[in-house]
Amino acid sequence: MIQNYLTNNLHRYASKWLVLGIDLVLVAFSFIFSYFVRFNLTFDFEIDKLFLQLPVVVFISLMAFLVLGSYKGVVRHTGLRDVYNIFNAICLSSVVTILVVLVNKQQYFIDQFTIPLSIIVIHSMLSFMALTASRYVFKTVYANFAKKYTATKNVLIYGAGESGILTHNALTNHSKSNARVVGYIDNNNLKVGKSINGVMVFSNKVLTEQFILQKDISEVIFSIQDIDSVKLRELVGSLVDYPVQVKIVPPVEKWINGELKLSQIKQVQIEDLLNREPITIKKSKISSELKGKKVLVTGGAGSIGSELSRQIANYDYDALIIIDQAESALYDLQQELKQIGHHNFVPIVGDIRDKNRMNNIFSEHKPDIVFHAAAYKHVPLMEYNAYEAIKINIAGTKAIADLSIQHNVDKFIFVSTDKAVNPTNVMGASKRIAEMYVSCVQQQRKTKFITTRFGNVLGSNGSVIPLFKKQIDKGGPLTVTHKEVTRYFMTIPEASQLVLEAGAMGEGGEIFIFDMGLSVRIFDLAKNMIKLSGLKYPEDIDIKITGLRPGEKLYEELLANGENTMPTYHKKIMISKVRELDYQEVHRKIDELCVTNMFFDGNIIKLMKKIVPEYVSKNSELCKLDEAAEQKSSKGKNNDSQDNDKTETKVLQT
Repeated sequence: MIQNYLTNNLHRYASKWLVLGIDLVLVAFSFIFSYFVRFNLTFDFEIDKLFLQLPVVVFISLMAFLVLGSYKGVVRHTGLRDVYNIFNAICLSSVVTILVVLVNKQQYFIDQFTIPLSIIVIHSMLSFMALTASRYVFKTVYANFAKKYTATKNVLIYGAGESGILTHNALTNHSKSNARVVGYIDNNNLKVGKSINGVMVFSNKVLTEQFILQKDISEVIFSIQDIDSVKLRELVGSLVDYPVQVKIVPPVEKWINGELKLSQIKQVQIEDLLNREPITIKKSKISSELKGKKVLVTGGAGSIGSELSRQIANYDYDALIIIDQAESALYDLQQELKQIGHHNFVPIVGDIRDKNRMNNIFSEHKPDIVFHAAAYKHVPLMEYNAYEAIKINIAGTKAIADLSIQHNVDKFIFVSTDKAVNPTNVMGASKRIAEMYVSCVQQQRKTKFITTRFGNVLGSNGSVIPLFKKQIDKGGPLTVTHKEVTRYFMTIPEASQLVLEAGAMGEGGEIFIFDMGLSVRIFDLAKNMIKLSGLKYPEDIDIKITGLRPGEKLYEELLANGENTMPTYHKKIMISKVRELDYQEVHRKIDELCVTNMFFDGNIIKLMKKIVPEYVSKNSELCKLDEAAEQKSSKGKNNDSQDNDKTETKVLQT
């Protein structure tokens, strides 16, 4: 009953008139007690005169409080400013009391009315202490009751240093926080067994599932600054199997005005648990490469293109032209860049398939560097929309590459994908053909054509992690195409940074591939995301195996058959040594493919397979094309074999 009442009424604020009434009562008691203090806790004073003076003192205090408004502060949030107001009110009432006593001595308004100066001084001190103490006592009692009766989760803070203490303060001082800190975890033996702010410090050895269940802990917050990312990943990973949510405090440089806000304590992201180190670039060449240059980004509102634009905006370039056909996404990027103080850019709504429009843009802005990130990327969609895949990924790349040569662009950086390696789907094959065209036009030795190739980027539009998050929010199940399917992952900022760095170091003709660490099993990724949400697999949320989608591989590759790598000055960036092509023949076939595609010809997939012999469809209706080709090849071999047998027979007869 008491809990329900407090839960429903703790949010209400006490009336300021109630606070004023309590203040006046305390002033009255302080005045009476000041006489006991003055006369050594005895009644050796005239009590009738005390009761004559008391109403006057209370009235003067009332006027002082009303004038300075010391009673208007919210008691539960009492701070130094409120104490300062109380001090001023007490001083004002004391000064007025002394003046009243002095005037009365001269004018005799009240017969036999006088207050000794010592009583006034003692009363001032006692009143100040009583009013201040009453507020802090109420504040403390309120906080304890609020935590006891409204807290809905027990929290453990990992780290008993300064950051951990500030995290405790952020949790306990916020009026809407429903967290109760039950302990700190620290590996410093000097702190273990002691308490900080009344909260016990435990050793990291006690952090077991039994301890978590015993303390009814629902959240563990990591609050350790300057910790190695690998060590943090190990610590966080050790808690994933426990029934708790794992959160993390951001680095101190990201705190708002140097102060940690409750809203900044975020849930650990799945990116923090991937078995790979964050990529950092030291002594980058990007700044000198972009300085004073005009930079054009196609697909500038997409996942990679928008991050490229954000990062380029931080350099000393001459002009930044951002092209995308997605109007809303481009508008959002425009507003974002403006809000953080970047205005030297031109957002253009345009389609790279429209060569006349693109030619007009190149003529007007005369870019020095082109980052070509525009592409269709969704494998299942493109498998049955080959016309669009060819139109954008091949013909679009061809148009931008040709215009780059025509307008004397210095560098053209093409953003490719690991799905272009030994492709099993239309999307991957279209990107491989685009790579081949870029290699062909490089032979003209005018513009420097550079290709970058990497795997999946975390959090990009349509990627698996946002999909899993939506499925968890809906209560599941999570859908995985195959239990053994694996993928390489990299964050969007890392991928974009490496694209910029590869563009800076490239001299033309290279295919740069990025070291993406170890591949990640998607089934394990799904289980970790369920656990990070504080849920259990499969009790709370299950994982459903749906089967490989059309054109999907079990695993991705970064190098094609016959390709090797050479190192660069950055250990995460390597150059692929590609096999030689018959550039004239490849160029002719790509031209033929683009023209054929314009007439919606059904043979476009066959043409793609001729250009990319290693393109073998999987889990798709297009597999029948490979089967037909294999049967034809097999039949041809049999005919050759029969002809050889006949020839041998004739020779023997002769």
